[in-house]
Amino acid sequence: MKLAPHLHRLGNDVVACYLIDTAEGITLIDAGLPGHWRDLQRELQVLGKSAADIRGLVLTHGDSDHIGFAERLRSEHGVPVFVHAADAVRTRTGEKPKTALGPMRLGPTLGFFGYSLRKNGLRTRYVSEVTEIGDGDVLDLPGKPVIVGLPGHSPGSVAVHVSLADAVFVGDALTTRHVLTGRKGPQPAPFTDAPAEALSSLDRLAGLSASWVLPGHGAPWRTSPAQVSEEVRKG
Repeated sequence: MKLAPHLHRLGNDVVACYLIDTAEGITLIDAGLPGHWRDLQRELQVLGKSAADIRGLVLTHGDSDHIGFAERLRSEHGVPVFVHAADAVRTRTGEKPKTALGPMRLGPTLGFFGYSLRKNGLRTRYVSEVTEIGDGDVLDLPGKPVIVGLPGHSPGSVAVHVSLADAVFVGDALTTRHVLTGRKGPQPAPFTDAPAEALSSLDRLAGLSASWVLPGHGAPWRTSPAQVSEEVRKG
């Protein structure tokens, strides 16, 4: 789905990932669930493009619902996968600490896990080879993505700022629809390793210039990054 010039979303408010379309090629931000491969193919077809036009996939972190088709894209099409060094092991193996679930409601929780099953969420392939990146890196990819470290949800959680798309992609640093409660609006995301650190990290977004703040779960958010920290704390 096209959100704005250069900017497309794959998936929905339950699980989403993003595509940046430029004259130099395509950059993907996150890879959703394995079944989002079909969503990717449909969006590429609409654009008159193919996987050969994808220059790189940037992960906001290494959790299974963000790496879904990453290994397929890497192994079948040679697309490099970029992830913060602190999440490299998580991306390659799935190793992560257990976290408290927090508040839940039966309907939204079943909806989340049901959607994950329909999108082959139990068949995640971890990524055999990754390119490690760090805070402040400017990647040589279409749109020139800038990496902003946001540790907390995971040690290597990052935001990806793409000025061309007027957007900052925040992964699970926040959510605009809680997958376990169904509550809408900007708020802390569940399954977070270090909740206090995650909230503190949001202050690092304040200096970025963008009109879109795009989470991995929930509706796209039209706001200034300068407002993010305050609004999430209210949530």
